[in-house]
Amino acid sequence: MSTRTHSEFPVERKADVGAGFDPNNLLDSLIENLQLKNDAALCRALEVWPPVLSKIRYRRSPISAAMLIRMHEVSDLTIAELRALMGDRRKKYHISEQRFKPKPA
Repeated sequence: MSTRTHSEFPVERKADVGAGFDPNNLLDSLIENLQLKNDAALCRALEVWPPVLSKIRYRRSPISAAMLIRMHEVSDLTIAELRALMGDRRKKYHISEQRFKPKPA
């Protein structure tokens, strides 16, 4: 039985993800920063179930605001530092006007 690393698995890229976006860099940096052994230890530190972290690592799920805040609380890295680690270089965020429109009756 051979062991495969996360870089050997096929990854579906979403259209809205930038070319520099890499959640693996963020997760690996957190593991190193917190001096943990692996993803399972990071799950325990973040108090999340392993499938949540797995979905983030394989780009099947985005990093939510709540997860980013939890990473900030555990690691003492700023949100800006965490965003830079995952490759998010945006200066501003735009909220769609459609979010604030009432639903049709």
